[in-house]
Amino acid sequence: MSIPATLKYTTSHEWVRLEADGSITVGITEHAQELLGDMVFIELPVVGRSAKAEEQVAVVESVKAASDIYAPVAGVVTEVNNVLVDAPELVNENAYAAWLFKMQPASVADVDGLLDAAGYASEIGA
Repeated sequence: MSIPATLKYTTSHEWVRLEADGSITVGITEHAQELLGDMVFIELPVVGRSAKAEEQVAVVESVKAASDIYAPVAGVVTEVNNVLVDAPELVNENAYAAWLFKMQPASVADVDGLLDAAGYASEIGA
C-alpha cells in the first residue's frame, strides 16, 4: 500500500497536499479506497463553501458503502475535480492522482498539525 511521504493525512483517511501558493489539494487515501471498493458516485462540495476543520463537505459512494469526506482544516473550497462526477472509478485507479477538491486554508499552519506518512501508517496499522 502506498502512503506518499510528501503528503499529510487525517484520521478520517483524507490526504492533503500543500501547494506552492498556500492552497491545499484533498483526496482520499489508497487505504480508504481499498476499504470502500469500486466507486460509483461522488458528491463534491460547492466552490466558495466555507468549512470548519473536520466538517463533512463531500460524499463518496462505492458498491459497499457511502462515506463522508471531511475538510482537513478550516478554509474555503476553491476548486472541485468535476471529472470524478462522470468517472468516480478514477479514485480506485489512482487515489493520489484523483483529487476531490482544493481549499484555501484559513491558516496554512493548520496543515502542519495533520499526520505525516509515518503517523498515518501507524493509525491504520500498516
